[in-house]
Amino acid sequence: METILAPEKRVLFISKELIGADLAYRLKKEGCKVKLFIEAESDKQCFDGMVEKTANWEAELGWVGKDGLIVFDDVGYGTIQDDLRAKGYLVIGGSADGDKLELDREYGQKILKDSGVQVSKDFKTLHFTPQEAIDYIETHQGSWVIKHNTHNTSFTYVSVLEDGSDAIDVLTKYEASKTEGQEFSIQKKVTGVELAVGRFFNGNNWSGPIIINREHKHLCNDDIGPLGGETGTLMWYETNENNRLFQETLGKLELQLQKSNYKGYVDVNCIIPDQSSVYPLEITSRFGSCTNQLQSEIQISKWYDFFCALAKGEEFNLEYKTGFGINVALTTPPFPYRIPGHEFSQQGTRIFFKETLTDNEINSLHFEDVAREAGANNSYYIAGNSGYILYITGIGETVEEARESVYSLIKKIHIPKMFYRTDIGLPFMNKDYTLLKTWGWI
Repeated sequence: METILAPEKRVLFISKELIGADLAYRLKKEGCKVKLFIEAESDKQCFDGMVEKTANWEAELGWVGKDGLIVFDDVGYGTIQDDLRAKGYLVIGGSADGDKLELDREYGQKILKDSGVQVSKDFKTLHFTPQEAIDYIETHQGSWVIKHNTHNTSFTYVSVLEDGSDAIDVLTKYEASKTEGQEFSIQKKVTGVELAVGRFFNGNNWSGPIIINREHKHLCNDDIGPLGGETGTLMWYETNENNRLFQETLGKLELQLQKSNYKGYVDVNCIIPDQSSVYPLEITSRFGSCTNQLQSEIQISKWYDFFCALAKGEEFNLEYKTGFGINVALTTPPFPYRIPGHEFSQQGTRIFFKETLTDNEINSLHFEDVAREAGANNSYYIAGNSGYILYITGIGETVEEARESVYSLIKKIHIPKMFYRTDIGLPFMNKDYTLLKTWGWI
């Protein structure tokens, strides 16, 4: 009797700067044949010895074919994705309109408002050069949030002084440095509990449960110090379709996502000042970090099966663990200030394990600026220059159990000059949960 072999599961994974590249490694561990393209020159050596690489993803379209899966992990590829879908390829990541929702914050706020989401009249996203922003703040005093219109969080600043003089001082330094791009967004600061809500979309409908997460962006405990992109996250999956936070924010974007045939993960980060108001800060229309690593911890279903259903616009019954998940970023210099050409390179530094890890513990390690030594099973070293090395995840029925899971694993890992926050999840435990529950948002 002739043996019928299962068709090869091929995945072409395109990563701009490794935001979701750990997923490429996990797809390989699921048994997929994966080819990874990394755009950023400084990250080209990452994932060596872990995933097969390609220097030209377009040349691999014939290899992946229209039965295989193409995954883009970042914004900037939306128009390409739309074109590939029109040609019949199965593509996950976003869309051209999704790119605009994130990168053009004024447009994103307009779409939110037009979709029926409450937007504060005092909360505006304005695009300026540093000098234009200085001029604006001088005539519109207040506390302002400064963001560079890229992923470079080195330039993000949240002002404290009510007259905005500290924001002006920071912008003056940016003007003097002639920062590349020279375009910043400034937003009027709103005070409250920060909470994000995300979900996957398959071009037609929402897929999988609602995903609620509390980001931690400051470098130090108690939200002290510079903003570092994301230093840790608390997450849980919500099955109640009537969840108020979802219904009043992200859920209202369904029609907009349908119009652009959006297929991937989308997230709205919000500020909740009281029981009657929620204000969207920004839309993230791509895989998130630290969210995709936590999703790998929480989900039981295989990524390949889920992604294929999303790409085909099909329903999917996602299996996942209940409880709370926590992700802690293990970082080294030059994080959080990653200025091209001025990195303090840690390339070649080894990652040490103080004891042998179990399979479950290894599964809770998520890689970014990492490669594996040839012929070695668990011998890893730093291969990039961002300073994001590992993400460590854990899950528990309570936040405290999740914290114990993740921090007990971190104690078994050593990376020279490593640092990380030790309070991920504590602000939610100590204050935010009670407020949000009392106000009726969760």
